[in-house]
Amino acid sequence: MQHPDHGERVDVVGVVGPTAVGKTALALELAPALGAEIISADSRQVYCGMDIGTAKPSLAERARVRHYLLDVVAPDEPFTLVDFLSQAHAAVRAARTRGSLPLLVGGTGLYVWAFVRGFDVPRVAPRPDLRAELERRAREEGPLALHAELARLDPASARGIDPRNVRRVVRALEVCHLADRRPSERRRVPPPYRFLILGLDALRDELYRRIDRRVDEQMAAGLLDETRALAERYAWSLPAMSGLGYRQLGAYLRDECDLGSAVAQIKTQTHRFARQQYTWFRRDDLAITWLASDGTERRAAYEAVMRWREQQEVA
Repeated sequence: MQHPDHGERVDVVGVVGPTAVGKTALALELAPALGAEIISADSRQVYCGMDIGTAKPSLAERARVRHYLLDVVAPDEPFTLVDFLSQAHAAVRAARTRGSLPLLVGGTGLYVWAFVRGFDVPRVAPRPDLRAELERRAREEGPLALHAELARLDPASARGIDPRNVRRVVRALEVCHLADRRPSERRRVPPPYRFLILGLDALRDELYRRIDRRVDEQMAAGLLDETRALAERYAWSLPAMSGLGYRQLGAYLRDECDLGSAVAQIKTQTHRFARQQYTWFRRDDLAITWLASDGTERRAAYEAVMRWREQQEVA
């Protein structure tokens, strides 16, 4: 994997945390003060046309601060961890060319972890026939049967994947069958970066209130119409269409539930997703500096970056 500027150490600041905790707002406030450009680490915001449901920064916000890794592919095009890592490193190079600080912002723990730890992920192109067979087996035999197969082939990888996440289980099995090593056999190529990773945190009940409020705001902003428009162009079976919000509203559009139930499910499933994000970001090896998302985070984050920069200059 190609890294930028092997002769120098590049400063990279991260802003991570669970969904709806305020990462985007903080990043948009920090970027002008730090002379930064934002690199999105969100596995759903890469899809064109999925704007409201992924809480993508608005066009006006993107006009204020340069963003990378938004609207990269269509929902029916593949986008893998390898794609993210390659494009994120390219974004660092581009930001540094303009003398800007790369600001990595997002809640996809796997993306952040792999980028910070410098993992060299096997380049395995999806094979439609194998994927279709694995997905057929998941439907007929159930997700647990597929996860059990992964546990036999690569126990370490299976332990890190929720058995209900069929998309990730299928992808791990693809790599097992097609690559020259298991997905868990990660080789590190530490990038020449110096990281400061800031994490935003909120009390659990407060975070749930923010999630619920955001879902209501997304519905008012036209999430149902956005989902309907996507469904007219793309199959529900696509991984992109399984994202939070789209999956639940898809059930409503297919007359499988009423709208109130679909919205309630979005909120409940997003609560669970936030708990899973916390699990990722509480990993000891990410060395996150945690800040309270309580109105003091902008000042605290700016001061943390300034202290860190001073330490880098002394070192």
